[in-house]
Amino acid sequence: MNLKEEILKLKEELDVTLVAHFYQRDEVFELADITGDSLELAKKVMLTDSKFVVFCGVGFMGESVKVMSPEKTVLMPKIACCAMARMIDEGYFEQNLKKINDAGIPNENILPITYINSSAAVKAKVGQMAGMVCTSSNAYKIIEKGLKSGKKIFFVPDRCLGQNFAKSLNLKSAIVGDGTDLKEADIICYNGFCSVHQQFSVEDIEFYRNKYPDILIAVHPECDPSVCDAADFVGSTSQLIAYIKELPIEQKIAVGTEFNMVNRLRQKNTYILSSTKPECPTMNETTLEDVYNTLKSIKDDNILKENEIFVSAETAKWAKVALERMFEV
Repeated sequence: MNLKEEILKLKEELDVTLVAHFYQRDEVFELADITGDSLELAKKVMLTDSKFVVFCGVGFMGESVKVMSPEKTVLMPKIACCAMARMIDEGYFEQNLKKINDAGIPNENILPITYINSSAAVKAKVGQMAGMVCTSSNAYKIIEKGLKSGKKIFFVPDRCLGQNFAKSLNLKSAIVGDGTDLKEADIICYNGFCSVHQQFSVEDIEFYRNKYPDILIAVHPECDPSVCDAADFVGSTSQLIAYIKELPIEQKIAVGTEFNMVNRLRQKNTYILSSTKPECPTMNETTLEDVYNTLKSIKDDNILKENEIFVSAETAKWAKVALERMFEV
């Protein structure tokens, strides 16, 4: 019996749901019971009855599942770390707040919003300051809601998302520490980014437009603002999938997001908007063998602590507050 068959057999025997993010390797993705983007997965898991969740993704996603479903045992075959999420922690959050304060903006005039690509600890900090979580698909609504408070938005950790949404709403943005005037900005951005989406450039877009004059360009809002400005469509992972599925198969399209997801979208006329392979290294850490070993550890009642997601009660409480504020909007 091969590894794939062993995994399917264990899934039938155990009280478990196997979950995989869109960016996972094909062989892992195709065995999952639930697939989707990060928030979608946390919401879908809440509706399952399984005691165990085996989550194939990166650490902050597993934490979100645990925060929203604390009664479940959440295991990750590899607790890989999203590079963007790792760019901010509680200490960096506080340091950046102080820089904003030093620019003459007190905390009572600041409303933090964190992209879901952040740790539970950062989400908790945001929750304690009356802030909210957002995703790339709902950030417009969340930021618009936040601005009604009359406060400046402190957007963490992805500067590109903050800048792109500020532009789309005709607002001013600034980045902490780059010399821009924080007092003039409506949205103050933390200086983080996604290493995968930084690979796409305006030159890549020009290359494809010159080669195929009728081609469409679709990119994720984690791309640089110059890339988003030059694209035909900008949307979250789920929005990109929906947009591309609606196109006639004859329509050529170049897509600026993670390789694995783009590669399985459709068979013809779909191109990667990069001369290099934009593959998320941490999302690709999880292997079939890792999945098998995690399922086997459940069967053998020998779960390894390094595979289980734990979030302290206090952190979970405030992170959940920040997430629930998003759900309300």
